[in-house]
Amino acid sequence: ILNYDIMARFRRRTCIILLLFILFICSIMMALKTLRPDRAGFGDPFGLGLLPELQQRTVLLDSKQNSLNRAQGDTVTRVSNLHSIAVNTMKASMSPVKKLEEELSSPNYNFHIFYYTWYGNPQFDGKYIHWNHPLLPHWDPKIANNYPKGRHNPPEDIGANFYPELGSYSSKDPTVIEAHMKQMRSASTGVIVLSWYPPGMADENGEPTDDLVPVVLDYAHKYNLKVTFHIEPYKDRDDRSMYHNVKYIIDKYGSHPAFYRHKTSTGRLLPMFYVYDSYVTIPEIWANLLTVSGSQSIRNTPYDALFIALLVEERHKHDIHRSGFDGMYTYFATNGFSYGSSHHNWASLKAFCDSNNLMFIPSVGPGYIDTSIRPWNNHNTRNRVNGKYYETAFSAALLVRPEIISITSFNEWHEGTQIEKAVPKRTGQVVYLDYKPHKPNVYLELTQKWSEKYRKEQEQWLM
Repeated sequence: ILNYDIMARFRRRTCIILLLFILFICSIMMALKTLRPDRAGFGDPFGLGLLPELQQRTVLLDSKQNSLNRAQGDTVTRVSNLHSIAVNTMKASMSPVKKLEEELSSPNYNFHIFYYTWYGNPQFDGKYIHWNHPLLPHWDPKIANNYPKGRHNPPEDIGANFYPELGSYSSKDPTVIEAHMKQMRSASTGVIVLSWYPPGMADENGEPTDDLVPVVLDYAHKYNLKVTFHIEPYKDRDDRSMYHNVKYIIDKYGSHPAFYRHKTSTGRLLPMFYVYDSYVTIPEIWANLLTVSGSQSIRNTPYDALFIALLVEERHKHDIHRSGFDGMYTYFATNGFSYGSSHHNWASLKAFCDSNNLMFIPSVGPGYIDTSIRPWNNHNTRNRVNGKYYETAFSAALLVRPEIISITSFNEWHEGTQIEKAVPKRTGQVVYLDYKPHKPNVYLELTQKWSEKYRKEQEQWLM
């Protein structure tokens, strides 16, 4: 009996101790649970809120997904406040975000895309710029009289046949610049060819934009993109002014990590400049700047670079060679519009370049329509055919095995060559074109597809 009582007391004591231990463990678990992030869902890493590095990455990811909401003033919640803090931190450090690197296609630095920062709206610029583009008259007065005159009236009526997903935006809006960088990176392009006028200068419908270059460079660097310059035909552009402007660009922007330099066959790393409407200036003037013996020679100086001329007519190829340019590009997205933009001429142009130690950079585009600003120019319209026109252009470019392919364009909305996201829109008597039946990002996806195809084929060329 004594032994039975002892065993019974031992069992009771053991049960009590075990019960107290279980209660202690449960209280510890409940206390730890209160330390979990209150938005953590099933499957989140336990104790995520205790790890600052992981928490920061989560905030950055949320920031990326909601950047457009921030632009609309969505800062009322704690999460939105964290978004703003994260963006400010990223802008200060300007280092590429690892989470973005993991999610976006790797940049292809042999895919160059033309980019325009000439758009403005009242919120950022005090007025609309370029969206209110005038209707350009035909040079023949008899034909011009048959078409409407005036200018567009944004935001419902803009100077474009398509309507941007971001609306009639300002190129100064940081959320717009970031959205553009993300789109270009998602398309697996690598080099932004930035339309550029010297300080204080602009096209006849725009305002000076050189002060935007540092912002574009910073956001490009965040997305691991590079920036080169598309030098527009500014007033009095000649050998002397070009020398000073190239020097200005390299001195001011050349040390930025996003500033593009191309590795040549000899191993040199040189800046690259696309020169629009280069044929307007005679070869003798260009030779002063671009040949070793030229009176204003930039060769073998700290400002030496690769200069790429625009080829329009066949005869321009000889002028380009004589001028001392390093290569040629074709720019126009209209197959058949010019000798250079006609796909069937690319093989002979590539052969000419190869035999004269020049780069040939064909320009591909998704289509062309500019009747919103040139209502008389229907004959140059090229239907997108739901992306088939774009893919045909890429296919033609790959056939000639170019070192670089240029894309016309990311956002030249006036000429309908943009691959930026566009949305359906109907307003009054205006019905805008759109990308249906595809999504707004279809041309970004097609670009990414052909970027990967180019990479694979280029590996075989090099073999």
